[in-house]
Amino acid sequence: MHGSRTYRFSFVLMVLALLCSWLLSISSGSITIPFADMLSTLFGESPKIASWEYIIWDYRVPKAFTSILVGAGLALSGLLMQTLFRNPLAGPFVLGISSGASLGAAILLMGTSILAGYTSLSFLGDITLSIAASIGSFLVLLTVMIVAQRVKDTMALLIIGLMFGSITSAIVSVLAYFSSAEDLQRFNFWSFGSVGNLSVNQLLLLGSIVAIGVVLSIASIKSLNAFLLGENYAQSLGVSLKKSRFTIIIATGLLAGGITAFAGPIAFVGLAVPHLTRQIFDTMEHKVLIPAVMLYGAILMLLCDTLAQLPNSASVLPINAITSLVGAPVVIWLLVRKRKMMF
Repeated sequence: MHGSRTYRFSFVLMVLALLCSWLLSISSGSITIPFADMLSTLFGESPKIASWEYIIWDYRVPKAFTSILVGAGLALSGLLMQTLFRNPLAGPFVLGISSGASLGAAILLMGTSILAGYTSLSFLGDITLSIAASIGSFLVLLTVMIVAQRVKDTMALLIIGLMFGSITSAIVSVLAYFSSAEDLQRFNFWSFGSVGNLSVNQLLLLGSIVAIGVVLSIASIKSLNAFLLGENYAQSLGVSLKKSRFTIIIATGLLAGGITAFAGPIAFVGLAVPHLTRQIFDTMEHKVLIPAVMLYGAILMLLCDTLAQLPNSASVLPINAITSLVGAPVVIWLLVRKRKMMF
């Protein structure tokens, strides 16, 4: 009972931290908007300067919600992978799904310049890039699912996933070698990751994908708790290993693949946030961990996005670099302080 009250208090604090981080993200940008004016605009009042309304509602609010979806989705997919493989180093990229998204983007941005007559495809815009990355992640996910039906050992599936990632990375390297400097630069910019390029329709689509992944994860709570004690124990509880693995892989594929397709490959969040969350909540119960990692991931992404936006400057630092630079030292400090990793 005491633990339940403690968790409730922690969740209240995290929700407040999420709200503060969201407001901080919206208030920061290349154009300075007074905090009071920003709040009044959010509540429907007309700002002193007409362009502020456009900046807040058409750019900063969608960007903040994108950060929430990206952070929550990647953190949850990392938790799913670490539990399924019982490996603290597992993350959303271990099955090669995000690498598949990178391959789809690379073929569109760099492969079209190699294939004569199809160069114009690379100029169709962000939505085409998202579709190409989605197709790449879906094809790798489909291949992994076919393999998962044939492989009984979960660790073998982990190794196969890593091999898929190596294959796709190799193909991307070959495409990069033969591509023009302009196409290579555009692919590099995409690989930096970004949460500020999504339209409202793209944001709604990403939100739907993440929501399906969350529902599948919640439906797998019993299986996830059982997997922590080993596959034999899970089977003794009546858990269907094949069906459970299939559901968890689908959920991870939707979360990691969808987010990579729309926001680019964003490192660190999926790997580290589950560990940070376990240090705070001190539990292995997924009924607590699933909402906790999502809240923690969303807060982290909002703060990283705020740091990436240089004040009074139109320049934005790569979100990939910020997530690693900010998060990695925190994880190192926590693990050294605790002297053990919960798992």
